Amino acid sequence: MCVGTQRTFNNYDCLCLACPRATVVSWRVNNQEQLFVSKLASFDGKKAIRGGIPFVFPQFGAWSFGPQHGFARITRWHLERPPDRLHNGDVEAIFSLMDNDFTRSIWNYQFRITYRLILREKELHFHIGVYNPSKELSFTFNMLLHTYLKVPDVRRCQITGLQGCHFIDKTRENALYQEGREVVTVNEWTDRIYQHTPQEHVITNVVSGRKMRLHKYNFPDTVIWNPWIDRSREMSDFGDDEFPNMLCVEAGNVTSPVILLPGTAFEASQILQQFKCPYTINSSNWKGNLTDFIQYD
Repeated sequence: MCVGTQRTFNNYDCLCLACPRATVVSWRVNNQEQLFVSKLASFDGKKAIRGGIPFVFPQFGAWSFGPQHGFARITRWHLERPPDRLHNGDVEAIFSLMDNDFTRSIWNYQFRITYRLILREKELHFHIGVYNPSKELSFTFNMLLHTYLKVPDVRRCQITGLQGCHFIDKTRENALYQEGREVVTVNEWTDRIYQHTPQEHVITNVVSGRKMRLHKYNFPDTVIWNPWIDRSREMSDFGDDEFPNMLCVEAGNVTSPVILLPGTAFEASQILQQFKCPYTINSSNWKGNLTDFIQYD
C-alpha cells in the first residue's frame, strides 16, 4: 500500500523520496526532471528501485551474505524529521536506519545511519553519518550514492575530474588502467571504479544541455556506469531502449572499505548542482518546494 504525504512551500523545485527505503526518485529544477528512473522500475518494496539515487550500504556489488549492494536500499528507514523549511529558506528532511532483526541476520553488527537531505535552488545536498555504538566490535563497510542522472544522449556527455586517476574496469575482468583523457565520454558498456578521485566532477549535456556539478566529501571513489544495449536487455527492470538517456556517476567508498572502531562515527557528503557557467553555490534567500512520498509495505 502506498501512502503519500505532501508539504508545499512554493511551486518551484521539487524532491520526491521513496520511503521507507529513503531512495530519492525525483528531483526537478524549474520543473525539469534531473534523475533517471526506468519505466520498468519496481516500487513494490521487494527489490531496489532502478534509478534515482539508491543508498548502497554496507556492501558494494555482489555479496555472499545478502543482496547485491547491501540491504540499506531495500530496508525500512525511519523518518526522523519530515520535510520542513529552515530559517534560511532551505528545505530539510532527515532519515535514520539502525540495526534490526533483519540486518543482524545478514550482518551482525550494531550501527546507526543518519541521512540528511537539503534542497536548495538548483542544489541537492546529502549529509551522511554512520555511528558504531558497540563498545567492543569494529566493523567495515562500503557506502555509495548510486546516482542515476537523466540525460538526452549519454554519448554527448562529458565527465571532468578523472584524468590521471587509476580505475578498475569491470567490463575487462577488473583490469587496472589509468585514465588519460581530460574528459571522459561513454560510448559503450561502461562499468568503472575510479580511485582517489578529486572532490569535484562536472557532467556536461544533462537536461536542457546544462551541466551538473557533483561535489563530494570523504568519498574517494567515483563509479561510472551505463549498461548499453546488451546488458539493458538482461535486466527485467530496465527498458531495452533506455540506456541512451541515463548516466550513473556515483560517489562512494568502494575499493577501500571504511573501518569504524567502537564508539566512533564516519561522515560523508555530496552536493549535486545544476548550473550554467560561471557557477557558484548560493543558498541565500531561496524559497522552494519539497514533496515527500512515503511508501509503506
